[in-house]
Amino acid sequence: QVQLVESGGGLVQPGGSLRLSCAASGSIFSINTMGWYRQAPGKQRELVARIFSDGNINYADSVKGRFTISRDNAKNTVYLQMNTLKPEDTAVYYCNLVLRLPSATYERSFWGQGTQVTVSS
Repeated sequence: QVQLVESGGGLVQPGGSLRLSCAASGSIFSINTMGWYRQAPGKQRELVARIFSDGNINYADSVKGRFTISRDNAKNTVYLQMNTLKPEDTAVYYCNLVLRLPSATYERSFWGQGTQVTVSS
């Protein structure tokens, strides 16, 4: 099966930076979309950023100009560089991959375990 391993979360002061990574392992035929979502306490999970196999990128309005998503297809890894962090960015961040398994004719969605990002002084 496919496993997603996230890393890079932690505690940072307002204005600081963090870089999240999510590496996929297992038997994968192709990866379409690689993205990051977040969920703050008492709120619904929301899209932060996603990058498609053709290079197109979507960002949530709240992170535009501060966050940058990128992918390394050779390593099946997606990154999220987060700069100028604000307290309202505090949440559990989840990576999400939409991919095709070998011999499959459809795509499936896989989620990471989540990594906590806390922005506080």
